[in-house]
Amino acid sequence: MAITASLTDKKKIQRALLSVTDKTGLVGFAHALVDIGVELVSTGGTARTLREAGLAVQDVSELTGFPEMLDGRVKTLHPRVHGGLLYIRGNASHEAAVAEHGILPIDMVVVNLYAFEKTATQPGVAFGHLIENIDIGGPSMVRSAAKNFEDVAIVTRTSDYEALVAELNGNGGSLSRTTRWRLAKQAFATTAAYDTAIANALDQILEAPAPELPFTRDTESLPATLRINLPQAASLRYGENPHQRAALYADGSGLGIANAHQIQGKELSYNNLVDLEACWALAAEFSEPAVAIIKHTNPCGAATGSSVLEAYEKALAADPISAFGGVIGINREVGSAAAAAIAKLFVEAVAAPSFTPEAQAIFAAKKNLRLVSVRPAPTQPVVKQVSGGLLLQDADTARINEADLKVVTTRRPTPEEVASLLFAWRICKHVKSNAIVYAKDGQTIGVGAGQMSRVDAARFGAMKAVLPLAGCVAASDAFFPFPDGLETVVEAGATAVIQPGGSVKDPDVIAAADRLGIAMVFTGLRHFRH
Repeated sequence: MAITASLTDKKKIQRALLSVTDKTGLVGFAHALVDIGVELVSTGGTARTLREAGLAVQDVSELTGFPEMLDGRVKTLHPRVHGGLLYIRGNASHEAAVAEHGILPIDMVVVNLYAFEKTATQPGVAFGHLIENIDIGGPSMVRSAAKNFEDVAIVTRTSDYEALVAELNGNGGSLSRTTRWRLAKQAFATTAAYDTAIANALDQILEAPAPELPFTRDTESLPATLRINLPQAASLRYGENPHQRAALYADGSGLGIANAHQIQGKELSYNNLVDLEACWALAAEFSEPAVAIIKHTNPCGAATGSSVLEAYEKALAADPISAFGGVIGINREVGSAAAAAIAKLFVEAVAAPSFTPEAQAIFAAKKNLRLVSVRPAPTQPVVKQVSGGLLLQDADTARINEADLKVVTTRRPTPEEVASLLFAWRICKHVKSNAIVYAKDGQTIGVGAGQMSRVDAARFGAMKAVLPLAGCVAASDAFFPFPDGLETVVEAGATAVIQPGGSVKDPDVIAAADRLGIAMVFTGLRHFRH
């Protein structure tokens, strides 16, 4: 239907309907509306809060002439609410219809929705309680007001209150069309995200239990429909290259790299964020102090130590040339000693859970260095785009402990070799395939990443080593298809090898290991990374 009313830039706000779950800033905003002559209409707990603050409020039941009913399920679903929101001001037939039925205009709606997601994540919640937290009236009002943004302002974010008050005070109680349009887009994004959260949560409940019983999530199946709804958190200068556009989208949880707090430095780039994710994920593999230095998503050096400083010095020593211009991930608070050492090297970014004030003061001298504090995020499935669709898989969270290792050679690894093998195995998981990692005593010695041939990965890792390879161990992310790869790592200096096993040539590879006098263990687990 065509809009026949004239489009007016500024629309005066004379009546506002307020119904919010999150009451942050509500009273102050309502006071500001009353001060410019806005009449307040409200519901339930919101009305009670406003009255307790000394504000005059009309109950929505007075506006509609119909009481709230069905335990509050029906209160704003009424023609005198939605008619007041949806009618086009200045449209003759609309004006006649609302006059005939005594419908008053509602010029602003202030709504935020039931906290469904919060309820859905609480343990032991009764199924009936979950369903009751699906908001019906709120999203309906949001959509009605947003559709009629030419005449109605829809406010869904408490963070907008201050700016709206300033505009209302500066414009004689009116809001501009630009503002109303911005609010409408936010509103539709809000209801889209809300519906996505509901659909995703209900998809995980295979059988609906009795209302009083807790519901059970299906944690074994991947979703039948993949719904992704994330707001843009930052517009980036460009993508991997200057000719590519890029932006960051975040879930707003405050967790993980996407929600990291940048303490100082230049704007984070697309490549910075990708590398920060890689170094943070690697450092988080370890419970002891660990440092990962990443270049193009591959670790050029990684180590553990008794302190962050020791771990950093060991990681740097593994490949100091490649570390130049890298990104560093640390799984502990960074103190002044480690900060002073890191500050000597040119790096793009450093991520850690926190930095002491002394460390921040040291880093402050390097104004372009991006310093970010990160709070760990729960593991999420991994999404990758292909033309025409998306791939979804579980995150590779599999861990191997000493008890899981199968010794397949005559010689058993020594306790020291076992510790180094397990360390190398964790690092290898974070190296692009084909991957070979040489390591010793909680320190990478050489990393062969992303080679088309496993033999080449073994050769490249040995070639990159600046520390002695003699007596190290080697990890392979997938099995050796032939003895030549194993022979290459042994020739480089490895005395023990960890690999998944599973090749038809395993007997030949094991025989080669026995002939060479090394220890070899199978994990039964592969760590491809594409």
